[in-house]
Amino acid sequence: MFSSFNAPVKQWAGKRIWIIGASSGIGAAMAQQIAQQGAQVAISARRVELLQQVASSHDSMFALPLDVLDQAAWATAYAQIVERMGGVDLLLFCAADYRPERTWEVKPELAARTLQINVGSVYSGVATVLPELLKQGHGGIGIVASVAGYMGLPNASVYGPSKAALINLAEILYTDLHPRGLDVYLINPGFVDTGLTAKNSFYMPALQTTQQAAAAIWSGISAGKFEIHFPRRFTQVLKFIQLLPYSVRFFLMTRLVP
Repeated sequence: MFSSFNAPVKQWAGKRIWIIGASSGIGAAMAQQIAQQGAQVAISARRVELLQQVASSHDSMFALPLDVLDQAAWATAYAQIVERMGGVDLLLFCAADYRPERTWEVKPELAARTLQINVGSVYSGVATVLPELLKQGHGGIGIVASVAGYMGLPNASVYGPSKAALINLAEILYTDLHPRGLDVYLINPGFVDTGLTAKNSFYMPALQTTQQAAAAIWSGISAGKFEIHFPRRFTQVLKFIQLLPYSVRFFLMTRLVP
């Protein structure tokens, strides 16, 4: 039905991009790669020193510290972006919290914080920027979810449901916003070597570097894809498992962990 779900991006020079969660990991790698292609890049995160180190890597990048849990701070940050860049062409959500845990290890207060960072902050950012995106009639929103949102995976008792929520939200955003001229990108990485995955004590198949992940994301966005998932040798296996009956899926899942 679609040749591409979103408008392909032929060149990035001059594009105005705001990346949330860019002090390290995938967000930092994405910022560095796209700044090298001539985009204007605002990067936000809570860790100011790390954020400034990333921003110092390129003249077209600037640091805009932001605590995503501070609702009032979103409007202040966006006002600074409008003043400096005139607006946003692409808003990318990369901020995330994660801890490997079985269901009996979950602490309610920590679970609430993870859900607020991973999901609630996306609603805060969308509410802040979307009105202007709708007025200008072009631009896009990208959400980094995870293949952990495809199904109930062991050790992802809070992280997995939060990413499943983001997958659902991205689908809703697309159906709402695509008819109004806006693009929406759902980004589902497999395992990427970051500070978050460093918490894992289990084997992570098809582990990628942050640079590989960033390159895959920019390639997908440039091509106008809706779902950008990688590496495919891993994600396609999970997509196949999704299609299996629960009896088979549960059999496989219970054998992934001791």
